[in-house]
Amino acid sequence: MISGKDTARLRELAKRQLEYANSERNRRLYDDWKAHGDMNRQSRPMITIEAGTFNDEIITPMLRCESQEARRLEYLLISNTINFEHFKDDMIVRDYIPVDIAYEITPYGLPVERIESGSLGHHFVSRIFDLKEDFHKLSKSIIHKNLDAKRKYGDRIREIIGDILPVKESGACAVACLMQNVVHIMDMQDMFIAMIDEPELFHQMMRMLTDDYIEIYRKMEDDGIILPTNNDVWLSQGSLAFTNDLVDEGEQLKTSDIWVYMDAQETSGVSAEMYHEFVFPYYKEISERFGLLSYGCCESVSNVWENSVSKYENLRKVSISPWCDEEYMGERLQGRKVVYHRKPSPNLIGVERNLDENAARKYIAKTIAASRKAGKLEFSQRDVYTVHGDLRKVERYVQIIRKECEKR
Repeated sequence: MISGKDTARLRELAKRQLEYANSERNRRLYDDWKAHGDMNRQSRPMITIEAGTFNDEIITPMLRCESQEARRLEYLLISNTINFEHFKDDMIVRDYIPVDIAYEITPYGLPVERIESGSLGHHFVSRIFDLKEDFHKLSKSIIHKNLDAKRKYGDRIREIIGDILPVKESGACAVACLMQNVVHIMDMQDMFIAMIDEPELFHQMMRMLTDDYIEIYRKMEDDGIILPTNNDVWLSQGSLAFTNDLVDEGEQLKTSDIWVYMDAQETSGVSAEMYHEFVFPYYKEISERFGLLSYGCCESVSNVWENSVSKYENLRKVSISPWCDEEYMGERLQGRKVVYHRKPSPNLIGVERNLDENAARKYIAKTIAASRKAGKLEFSQRDVYTVHGDLRKVERYVQIIRKECEKR
């Protein structure tokens, strides 16, 4: 049971979120995101701080509720507004609580086992060592239709704050990161060796997983649970799904009506030729079933751009990670309807206690110069595991990026 004191605290936070959501500043953010998503030439670069990796450091000290259930909802409500209130980036505040509606998958029927080490370190327990000897362990992926649990979660929130913030079933951008699924059951070194020693079996393994991903989204189509993934729906990697090229309302939708996110950072250690042979065909087969594609995480997309990533026909956002050749990608995106989605190095704000403002300016100015020929620029700061508890440092960092963008 949630106490009266905890309920009062949660309702206070819900009212604050609604106030922010209805503010003039938030309405302007929605307009800016819409212009950005429409690829409007006059729209400004968008800036987001993905705080999930350091939220515990800054949100946990703010928690006042006593019961675990109340603290979980309190944590959610604070995370919904912390960017708007403290960082002043371009993360919007919704006037509702979304509950993502989507099926989930256990690839190859093998539950992922993860061993934690400290607060950040972890290791995935391998199930496949030698692909030839262990191939029999791979089976059809398990599809989980867990909508009842999600809807019960939504109903519980409605009981507490639903009269203030409506709870809304929301579309969930599809995520299909096949290489991550492989590395969760197979050490990266063993994966690389399998590509060389057992190429036919590796292709067979990828074929199995590709078919399973296609099946899960076909089932979602058949069951009529695909909802729009447009406007303020979260798009992986620090971004939002605003676009005028996909529907923003309706039911009984198809995968061709929604976004998909994909990456293959686990293959950063293989050649462009091996990526093209072992990864690209399967990713392309899945991606072309969707309306728009956001691609890339920490990999150097520039290394595999020419013969592979550039061939994803519905590509709309591409990750420009710290390991990318910025200038090369800026040149290649000239004239293309693809967002130059920059992921700055987290070292800028996550290593030193104090922000090196001159270093940040130079770094951001370099990106702006490199992306000048690209159509649209977006910054998503990710993978910052500590800001040393200094919220002001994050806000100042956003101010520096914004100031440099104004010179673009």
